[in-house]
Amino acid sequence: MTRVLECQGYAARIEFDAEDEVFVGHVLGIADRISFHSARAAELQAAFRAAVDHYLEDCRAIARAAAESGLQPGH
Repeated sequence: MTRVLECQGYAARIEFDAEDEVFVGHVLGIADRISFHSARAAELQAAFRAAVDHYLEDCRAIARAAAESGLQPGH
């Protein structure tokens, strides 16, 4: 299973890790590495939003510009 989620201009690919029985997401289109996970599909959007928010907060804290996604909305 693969699915794409979108949040604040970022997109993430979701995969299911059958061995660990967990959903894993990775933000696409940027050089920085942002990942998140959840054991429940219903919690993936919230985990994604939290990961993006944390990334943006970290960038602000160190006065570094956040990477912009090279992906077009809806892709």
